[in-house]
Amino acid sequence: MTLPRTIGDLRESGYPVRSVKLEMRHNLIAKLRRNEEIFPGIIGYEESVIPQIESAILSGHDLVLLGERGQAKTRIARALVNLLDEAIPAIAGCEINDHPFQPICASCRQKLEAEGDDVEIHWIPRDRRYGEKLATPDITIADLIGEVDPIKVAEGRYLSDELTIHYGLIPRTNRGIFCINELPDLAERIQVGLLNIMEERDVQIRGYKVRLPLDLYVVVSANPEDYTNRGRIITPLKDRFGSQVRTHYPRTIEHEIDVMEQERTVFEDEGLSTLVPRFMREIVAETTHLARKSPDVSQRSGVSARVSICNYENLLSSALRRAIRLNERDVVPRVSDLLALIPSTQGKIELESLGDTRDERVVEKLIQGAVLNTFNRYFSVSDFDSFLARFERGLTVEVGEGLASDRYPRLAHELPELRNAVTKLGADQNAATVASAIEFVLEGLHLNRKLNKERAAGKSRYRR
Repeated sequence: MTLPRTIGDLRESGYPVRSVKLEMRHNLIAKLRRNEEIFPGIIGYEESVIPQIESAILSGHDLVLLGERGQAKTRIARALVNLLDEAIPAIAGCEINDHPFQPICASCRQKLEAEGDDVEIHWIPRDRRYGEKLATPDITIADLIGEVDPIKVAEGRYLSDELTIHYGLIPRTNRGIFCINELPDLAERIQVGLLNIMEERDVQIRGYKVRLPLDLYVVVSANPEDYTNRGRIITPLKDRFGSQVRTHYPRTIEHEIDVMEQERTVFEDEGLSTLVPRFMREIVAETTHLARKSPDVSQRSGVSARVSICNYENLLSSALRRAIRLNERDVVPRVSDLLALIPSTQGKIELESLGDTRDERVVEKLIQGAVLNTFNRYFSVSDFDSFLARFERGLTVEVGEGLASDRYPRLAHELPELRNAVTKLGADQNAATVASAIEFVLEGLHLNRKLNKERAAGKSRYRR
C-alpha cells in the first residue's frame, strides 16, 4: 500500500492522532491478546519484572528501572521500541518529528500556514524513534535540550527567535522513547531541566523560554544505592516517574545457564565439534551465584550476568586450545579448564576486604564451592564407597589438561564405579565427555575431603 505523501493525503486516509504512550498501550494490548512475547531475549523476568512493566505501560507511566549492573535494564529499554508502530508520519525536514496535524516547532507552524495540506510528510521507522544517553557529570543542557546556534544568529536572526535554537537529544526524540542510563549521575541543574521537560513542557535556553509540549515516553535506569542516596537525585524528578520496577539477577541456575547460552559469542570452527556437559554449565552458573552471596565480594556493585557469559566463553576457549594442541576433533571442557574462569571473573568483581586477600584466591574458592555444590546435586559420597576403598589400597589417578581424551575411557573401563558415574551424568557420548565426567567426579570427591590432590606441571594426581 502506498503511504500518504502530503498532509492532505494523510487526512483523507483517516490517520489518527495518538500520543506515544497511547500508541504503546494500544500495541501492548494487541500483543497480549495474541499471546506474543513482549520482550524477546529477556530471561527470568516472566513472573516478576515484565508484568510490572506491562502494568506501567498500560497506565501510561514513565518508567524507572532500578537494579545493579548486568540486569538487562538497557536491553529492556531498547526492547520497548517493539511496542511502537512500524512507522509514523512527520512533517518533512522537521528536526523534532512534528506531527503533521499538531506541529509544535515554529518552522513547521510557518510551513503549515504557508502551504496548508500540500506540506510534504515523511515516514519514520520505529527504530529511529528511540534515543539514549548515558548520564555523566559533564552532560550539559545543550546536550539534552538545546542551545542557541551561533551560525543561525550570524545569518541575521535575533537571539530571542525560536528558530535560532539547535535542538538537543530529547527534542529530537519527540514522539518516541528516550532513555537515560544511570540517571543519578546527572548534575542537579540538568535534572531540573529534565523535570521541566517532563512536567512543565517548557525549557529555558539562554534566558529565552521555549514552549515545547514534547510527546515522549521516558525510561531511566539507576543503581539502587545511588537512586536512594540523598543528594544524588532531586525529589521532584523522582516523583515524576509513574512506576519504579526493581530488576534482579537470574534467580535459578537454569535461568543463568539460559543467559549464558543466549549471550555467548559463537564462532564457526571448521572440523571441530563443541559439546558442553550439563554439569560443566552448572558449575559456571553456580560460580556466579556464589559470588552474589559471598561476603568477600562487594554486593553493592553487584555481580553482573556478564561474569557468567565471559566465564563460559573462557571455559570453551580453554577446551578449544587443548583440543587443537592434542589434535582432537571434540571440544569438551573439563574441570582442569576451570582455571580459565579466574581472569574473566576477577576483573568484574570488587572485593569487600582490604587485606591481603587476592582476587585469584577469592575466585578460586568460588569455583571450588561451585564444583562441590554441583557434585553434591548429582551424587552422594556414599555412592563411591567401593571406589574410595581402592584408593585405600594404593590406587592413584592422574588427570590434567595435557592428557588426551582417549586415555579416560580406559580408566572408566578399569574402574566400574567411574563408568557408572559417567553413565549417570549422561556423559558417555565420546571420549572427551567421558574425560570431563571423570575429572568432575574426582574433583568432587577431593572437595568432599575424601581424596587428596597434588598439582604439578598441568596435571593433578588424586590419592588417599
